[in-house]
Amino acid sequence: MSGALDRSSGMHRVGTAAERMVHASEVIVTTAAGLLVIVSVMLATGLLYSVFFERIRSSLNSIDTIAELQVGVEQIFAGVLLLMLGLELLKSLRSFFSAARFQVEIIIIVAIIAIARHVMLIDLEHTSGPVLVGAAALILALAISYVLVRQPGAHPEDAGA
Repeated sequence: MSGALDRSSGMHRVGTAAERMVHASEVIVTTAAGLLVIVSVMLATGLLYSVFFERIRSSLNSIDTIAELQVGVEQIFAGVLLLMLGLELLKSLRSFFSAARFQVEIIIIVAIIAIARHVMLIDLEHTSGPVLVGAAALILALAISYVLVRQPGAHPEDAGA
């Protein structure tokens, strides 16, 4: 009888050891991904500033029209949105690390920022109608998803509160 109990508790220890191994691997992967995102955002920030000041210096006298200015400003905004995308990814990783779960809201925000950045860079004169309609549908679907996720009671853990 005690042998059965030992095996039972031994199996429990194996399950616990497996759970610890899974948790440790999650911590390692999440930490490594977080460090990668941090380094990427820092490098991208430095490069964005470098490119910004280089282009300002080289094109200050060559911008003659509003359209040329608009193209330059759109590229700067796209770079800033790229940095925001990295920061939101970092926030998602931090949320997963602290709560051991993904927050759908953060994932939707990351997708919205990515699509907004893409839309800003679309050449409207040379892009087909179906591509524009697809981008608009994607933005609408993400916006609706965000509103639905933000509604009270949308999260299972809110039900008990």
